[in-house]
Amino acid sequence: MPHVAPLRGLRYDPKHVGALSQVIAPPYDVIDAALQEALYQRHPANVIRIELNREEPGDDERTNKYTRAAKFLRSWRDQGVVMQEPAAALYVYHQEFEVEGRSFVRRGVMARVRLERFGTGNIHPHEETMSGPKQDRLLLTRACRANLSQVFGLYPDTEGEVQALLDAAVAGQPPLEATDHLGVKSWMWPLTDESMAAKVAGLMGPKPVFIADGHHRYETACNYRDEVAEANGGTLPSDHPANFVLMMLVGMSDPGLVVLPTHRLFIEPSVTTAADLAAKLGDCFTTEKAGVGPDAAADVWEQIETEDAQGTLGLYTAGDRTWTLARITPVGAARMEQIAAEHGPSWRGLGVSILHRLVIGELLGAKQIPTPGYVHLVREVVEGLETGKYPLAALVMPASVGDIKSVSETGERMPAKSTYFYPKLASGLVFNPLE
Repeated sequence: MPHVAPLRGLRYDPKHVGALSQVIAPPYDVIDAALQEALYQRHPANVIRIELNREEPGDDERTNKYTRAAKFLRSWRDQGVVMQEPAAALYVYHQEFEVEGRSFVRRGVMARVRLERFGTGNIHPHEETMSGPKQDRLLLTRACRANLSQVFGLYPDTEGEVQALLDAAVAGQPPLEATDHLGVKSWMWPLTDESMAAKVAGLMGPKPVFIADGHHRYETACNYRDEVAEANGGTLPSDHPANFVLMMLVGMSDPGLVVLPTHRLFIEPSVTTAADLAAKLGDCFTTEKAGVGPDAAADVWEQIETEDAQGTLGLYTAGDRTWTLARITPVGAARMEQIAAEHGPSWRGLGVSILHRLVIGELLGAKQIPTPGYVHLVREVVEGLETGKYPLAALVMPASVGDIKSVSETGERMPAKSTYFYPKLASGLVFNPLE
């Protein structure tokens, strides 16, 4: 059972840094070089200097981006720029944002969660991880000895009992506020009430947690814990900080939980026309011409969203500038079961699984292709197609929270880019010290 506990977090002192908006940043994995530079220029204590310190000429094993990050964190603590919470706290965290003209508020709480290796307890992954990012985060954790950004976890809470308790506890209290570069507003309330922390821990204890985002950070935290344990004779006291990871916990039924699709822009394979595409899809899909020109993507996507079926894809062939609606048939489902027999039905039913394993890999015969362009909004699909770089595009439904749960509970992990929880959590609101 997940063990949820408060922490004496490290956080910026507004008296030193002014507006928190000047010092927060997105997580490391969505920061490109231009944004990194912009964040460097925004404030001398912006969290970018520890979350994603830039490489410098002459870097070596002794002086590098990780050692510089650790030096910044130490100096900020020494100078009072970053202070430690006087008492252990839960951090109630809301984000207000817009998607396609609609407003949302996503609510949750940041806490320490006791680490469990995937497959050994009640914390479940849903995506594969890669060695490079884990090594990068491990080097940073070793240097800074802190969790610098949160893992994003989901838990079942149909009645919203946990969040209602938290919201009532902070009602009427002024939050710490920050707005990021995308206009997403963050509100945070440190909650030091010990009885409240105990109630939350009691409610959360029996619930499973599903990792929505931050798989690399979670596995890195496990690896770091094992390193610290080995350095201490193989075991750690149960309350050692390295046994825990900073996590943002959001109820799976929260109305502000938004999962955006991840559409694909393919450099390869190339399919000349809609007729050619239909011939290759054969009896695995029914096909219907749905529009002409990149701009028709909006209407095609509206139809896909209305159907709300993972097996419905929107495919664009640049040769004749035509959109095709492709719907999987029982024959296609049987073919998918045959070629992906190593996976369970929940995995095989995902739109991204159908697209990559059945359509691209099997029916179009392109098992090895360059990484496609990944975009989340229909207008980004249109903009990509208008460049003329992509002979094929695909509109695909995102995996739902229910899909994540059903796949994760079988011990499987989804294909890459199956989900995109928007917005990303802000880095720099609170850090979790590991010593």
